[in-house]
Amino acid sequence: MGDFFVKTPLTRDNIRAFKAGDTVLITGVMFTARDAAHMRIQKMLDNNEPLPFSLENQIIYYTGPTPPAPGKVIGSAGPTTSYRMDDFTPRLIKEGVCATIGKGNRSKDVVDAMKKYGAVYLAALGGGAALLSQKIKSAQIVAFPELGAEAVRKLEVEDFPVIVAIDVNGTNLYERE
Repeated sequence: MGDFFVKTPLTRDNIRAFKAGDTVLITGVMFTARDAAHMRIQKMLDNNEPLPFSLENQIIYYTGPTPPAPGKVIGSAGPTTSYRMDDFTPRLIKEGVCATIGKGNRSKDVVDAMKKYGAVYLAALGGGAALLSQKIKSAQIVAFPELGAEAVRKLEVEDFPVIVAIDVNGTNLYERE
């Protein structure tokens, strides 16, 4: 198992080195999106509408942060259970997303898309929302502000800690004995 310190954007080539169980510290940009935002992005793709941000080589973090306290960039920003996005994720991976971050296992369809297109699933510490929010240096709403906590945000992160839960080969920490 290895430790990786990566700067975004990630690429499908550089994530091939990640193996299930590796720890990764991410510095750079990632985007937040949950159920409602995924549904809207899918509809935009279906209608050939321009997206509010490029999906190419992006990381999507499944979180709905709480409002920030005075003087803070963001409130608590822990991971959301990932299976809630599983109906939408294969399409986003096909369109260029190379990593998703959340908690819990993924469906067979998501893992199949990861293997086919070369993407990884990264697990963030469930219950560590306060710690994770300290790694977020800026947060800006870039789409769907009417969704409140579920609006899409562009996050600038520094040394954001994750574990490779499922690698590009489909090796899955949740299924290891």
